Amino acid sequence: MGAYRINIVGLGNKVHQFHYEIGRSLFEEYGTDIVSDGEFKVDVSLDKRETFLEADFSIRGTAHLICDRSLEPFDYPINTRRKVVFKYGDQDEEITDEIMIIQRDTAWIELGQYLYEFIALSIPLKKLHPRFQDPAEEDDDSDGKIVYTSGGEDEPGDQGSGNDKEGGDDDIDPRWNALKKLK
Repeated sequence: MGAYRINIVGLGNKVHQFHYEIGRSLFEEYGTDIVSDGEFKVDVSLDKRETFLEADFSIRGTAHLICDRSLEPFDYPINTRRKVVFKYGDQDEEITDEIMIIQRDTAWIELGQYLYEFIALSIPLKKLHPRFQDPAEEDDDSDGKIVYTSGGEDEPGDQGSGNDKEGGDDDIDPRWNALKKLK
C-alpha cells in the first residue's frame, strides 16, 4: 500500500500533476471481482486550495476481461474522466460519490481505491466478446428489462380503487393513476 498515496501536507496551494501506470497489482490489492487485469495510464490533476482539494482523474487503457458467453479472453477499451472533491471538516465522511470530507490534519490521501472503483464502473455488467456485439441482438434480448405501460389513451380513468381483476390486458397498476392526472 502507498503506491497511490499523495502527501497533501507538503503540497502548495496550486495545481499538481501526477501520473500512474496501472496493472495487475492494483486489482490484486483492491479486488479482482469485476476486473483482474489490464494496463492503464492515469493522469491526476490535484488542485489544492485552502478549504478543499479537487482531484480530476483521466483514465485510459485496456481491461483484460473474460466473455460471459464464450469464456474467451478479450480486451475492453476504457477512457473515462472522473472528479472527486475532498473538503476539509471535523471527521472523515463520504457525502456523495464525488464529495468526501477529510479531517483538517489529514497528511495524505490514498487514490488507489478511487482508481479501482472508476475502472470497475467503466466495465459493462454483461461482458461480451466483441464478436457477439450485434446491435440487432441487443434489441431482441429483453432479459432483465422491465417495461412499464399505461394501457393507452382510450383506457377508462380508474382512480386507484385497488380492485384487482383476474386476467386481461386492461389491468393497470393503480400506482400509475396519479401520473395520469398530470397529463
